[in-house]
Amino acid sequence: MQKSQTKLSSQGQVSVPAAVRSFLHLMPGSVLVWSQEGDRIVVERAKRHTTNQVHHALFAGDPSPLPAKTLVELKHGIRQRIQRRHAGR
Repeated sequence: MQKSQTKLSSQGQVSVPAAVRSFLHLMPGSVLVWSQEGDRIVVERAKRHTTNQVHHALFAGDPSPLPAKTLVELKHGIRQRIQRRHAGR
């Protein structure tokens, strides 16, 4: 990929060049991570996390991941949650 330039707006915003958007597979709403490496700033697309990684981050004391659920089980659980939530109305 060739070098690209962009200008900083008065609001501190930059436009991401089309070649960079294409290379990083960016879409509206994509999140970019800015980090410093020595005297350089590196911009990369934020990585997605698996449900096990999120579970570990939230429940670090419990090393066991949640058992996988089928789509039918997930839909049933959502239906039960909605019914409980709206039962008191």
